[in-house]
Amino acid sequence: MRVMTIWLNLVTNFDSADCRAAATCKAIIEHYMAEQLIRVARIAELPPGKMRRVDVGKLRILLANVDGQFYATDDTCSHEDASLSTGFLKGEWVKCPLHGSRFNVRTGEVADEPAEVNLRTYDVRIDGNDICLNLA
Repeated sequence: MRVMTIWLNLVTNFDSADCRAAATCKAIIEHYMAEQLIRVARIAELPPGKMRRVDVGKLRILLANVDGQFYATDDTCSHEDASLSTGFLKGEWVKCPLHGSRFNVRTGEVADEPAEVNLRTYDVRIDGNDICLNLA
């Protein structure tokens, strides 16, 4: 809503000589409006070396803090229906608590069997003190 208000203010304040600038602004604002940023946690809730599961609609997402950088992947192991958030995080690797498959939380890449399928990753954005996911 705040972006739309800014856009309306920009459009009403431009005269015909500023048409190109208005078109550029419109393109930038439309790009940002296409993002679906969803707040999933506060930075203070997830210290370095910790992880947790967040539910966004039907999605179960693993949120991990690796040395102050936040990453998000599917929370469900691609081998069995096990929640990776109940596993073990060591550096950028999460270990499934059920059969020991390891996944890279930055890339979703599987490193150890029995899992063979990589995890989906999600774009993480920081907005002030909030951790948000871009699900667009």
